[in-house]
Amino acid sequence: MKKARTKSERSSLMNVGRRVDYAVRALSYLAGQPSGTIVSRADIEKSQVIPSFYLSKIMKDLVAGGLVHSHIGSKGGFTLAKAPSTISIKDVYESVERPLVLMECLEKGVEYCSFCSVCSQKSIWEEAQTMLANFLAGVSIRDIADRYGLKERLGKAPMREVG
Repeated sequence: MKKARTKSERSSLMNVGRRVDYAVRALSYLAGQPSGTIVSRADIEKSQVIPSFYLSKIMKDLVAGGLVHSHIGSKGGFTLAKAPSTISIKDVYESVERPLVLMECLEKGVEYCSFCSVCSQKSIWEEAQTMLANFLAGVSIRDIADRYGLKERLGKAPMREVG
């Protein structure tokens, strides 16, 4: 007989997991470097304690999402593609996960749920989703880097200069 799941075992549609955490850490680390500094994947991996198998995929997603530039070659690595103040946590989430959706019915509508047109909860979830999206859109990588004093903690010496 199958054991019933407890509250803590239930999954949510919108889950902030390791990928988002690691992406925010990697971007915050890049934001804490002097402007134009190319940071190697190994430097990010080591300093942020991010497993290699996660970091490779995450950085690929961040490049595809337009948040990071990839530099090839022996002195290659990554730089931010935009000012850290313009990269929101919502941007990060949507680059490494999927669009921010609290309830699947909000995205799929009547094709997903036949009760969608008469649902008593739909407007509540729509409002909650809008509030969360607006909040996350208002928090930038710069905010996080500044909040935790990353520049001061990283030291003054740049990793590599773009040139």
